[in-house]
Amino acid sequence: MPVKKLMTGFPPSPENQVTLDNWRQPPFNKWGFQHVSEITQTAPIYNDTNNIRILKKGSSDLVDLPFNHGDQKITVSQMIEKTDADGMIVLHKGRIVLEEYRNNMTDRSRHILFSVTKSVTALVAGVLVGRGKLDPDTQIIKYIPEIADTAFGDACVRNVLDMAVGLAFDEDYTATEGPIVQYRESAGWNSRTSTPPDMHLRDFLQTMTERNGAHGVRFSYMSPITDLLGWILERASGQRYCDLVSETLWQPMGAGYDAYMSIDNVGAPRTAGGFCATLRDLALVGQLICDDGKRGDKQIVPAEWIADIRNNGSREQWLAGDFAEDYTDWSMRYRSKWYVTGEGNVPCFGVGIHGQFVHANPANGVVVAQFSSQPDAVDGDKELMVLRACDAIGKALN
Repeated sequence: MPVKKLMTGFPPSPENQVTLDNWRQPPFNKWGFQHVSEITQTAPIYNDTNNIRILKKGSSDLVDLPFNHGDQKITVSQMIEKTDADGMIVLHKGRIVLEEYRNNMTDRSRHILFSVTKSVTALVAGVLVGRGKLDPDTQIIKYIPEIADTAFGDACVRNVLDMAVGLAFDEDYTATEGPIVQYRESAGWNSRTSTPPDMHLRDFLQTMTERNGAHGVRFSYMSPITDLLGWILERASGQRYCDLVSETLWQPMGAGYDAYMSIDNVGAPRTAGGFCATLRDLALVGQLICDDGKRGDKQIVPAEWIADIRNNGSREQWLAGDFAEDYTDWSMRYRSKWYVTGEGNVPCFGVGIHGQFVHANPANGVVVAQFSSQPDAVDGDKELMVLRACDAIGKALN
C-alpha cells in the first residue's frame, strides 16, 4: 500500500486506516510512528521556547561516503534507503553536517523512539542521583514497596539500570498471547483481549513474580524493567515523569520542540519505549554524551554520570547475557541503558525496534540519530549496517 494513501480521505477508507491494532505493522507503521499521539493516549514534555539551541549547519559529502558491511561496500545514502529510514542527522561538534528526511517526515515531525526512550530515561535518573534523590545501590522497595512480593523485591536500582534483573520474561515481539501481550495492553499499545479495562501498567509490573536467576549476574533485556525505572523516578522525585524530563533535560538542553510520551489509562508513562520527539532533539540527547553532560557552561547531566556510562558496565554480564552473539564488531558492555562499544572514550548508543538509533562518539564529537519504519521489529543485519555507517562517519569526520 502506498504510504501517501494511509489516513487519507474524510474519513479514510477502512483499508487505509491506521489503528491501535495495526500501527506497528507494515505498511501502517510508516504513518503510525510519526502520529503516535493520534493513536494512543499521550502526555506532553514541554520545551522552553526562550531557550532553544539553534543548530548551525556545516557542509560535508557524507551521503556518498562508502563503508564495508560484511562483504559489501555501500554508501551512507544506500544505507539510509536499505534501512527504511524516515530521517537521519549527523552532528559534528554541534553542527549539522548531514540531514535527510523521507516518508513525509520533516524537521518538525515527532517520531517514536521506541527503546531509545530507555537511554533518555536513564539520563534523567543520573540527574536525580546527582541531586541526592536517587541511590543506585538502594533496593527498589525503598521507593516502591508495592513490588516487595515480585521478582523485583530484592533487586536494587543498579540492577534495573543495567538490565541485570533475574526476572523471567520473554520479550517476543511476534507473540500473540502471554505476558508480553498483557504488558502492551496494560500500557495502552494494544486493544484489550486478555486484560481487564482497569489493569494499568503499574498493575502489570506487580504481576511479574517469576524468577530465572540471581540479580546482577547477566544482561537480560526486558522492557518492563525500564517502565519500573520510570516509576522509581517519579517516586524519588515526587514529579510526574513528563514534567521531570521537561525540567531536568528537555528545557535545559535547548530542545526545539515539545516532545510527548505514551501513557496508560491512569497516566503511567511507557518509559521503556513511548517517547516521541524530533530528530534534531534526539541528536541533542546524543550531544550530551559527547559534551560530558553539559551545554556550554551549564551542567545538565552530572559529568560523573556520563563518565560512569562510558567507563563502567560489566563485560562479564554482557557475555553471559541475551545479546552476547550480537554486535560482535565491538567489545560490548551495557551501562545505565546505553550500549558501550569498548573501553575508554568510545562510542555509546541507544537502539530501538524498527530501526531507531542515537549514536554518540565523544572522541571526535560526532552524533548520529536515525528514525526508521522498518517492517520487522528486529533486523540484526540492518542494525549492524547503521552501526557500521556510524563508525565510518566518525572516522571520516575525525
